[in-house]
Amino acid sequence: MSREEIDQLIEEEFLCRIAFCGKNTPYIAPFQYVLINGQLYFHFTKYGKKIGFLEEGKSVCVEIEKYTQDLKAYSFVTLTGELKAVKRTEERVLAIEKIVETARRKGLSENFLAAHGFSREKGWAQLTPDKPIIIVKLVNVKDRIGLKSP
Repeated sequence: MSREEIDQLIEEEFLCRIAFCGKNTPYIAPFQYVLINGQLYFHFTKYGKKIGFLEEGKSVCVEIEKYTQDLKAYSFVTLTGELKAVKRTEERVLAIEKIVETARRKGLSENFLAAHGFSREKGWAQLTPDKPIIIVKLVNVKDRIGLKSP
């Protein structure tokens, strides 16, 4: 895939998988992401293995895909880099707002809020910057590889 095709796929999609380097085995988990000024941002819940991996600071691989049900058309992108917790308030607020805006624009079910650690009953409006929401971003991207159907 060309750089432009890779960028387009990343811009169009909103769901990815992140592969972490575990002690004895790899660990992979799905995440909603947003793209802001060419940077990928993710929301991390406080539970699960990912927080420990974030603190270890090891490299990760982010995979984004788009395909038809019969795989006649497909495209896959992988990016390797590191995850860094976002500390700047303005940057964190922007990422949280974009996560909510993307969910609403794409018509994501409120059932998906469980993946964010929230109750579906209160809707997407409960993801607000005043809550202790952990936002991380992909930094030091070393590889961007894309593969698509002929």
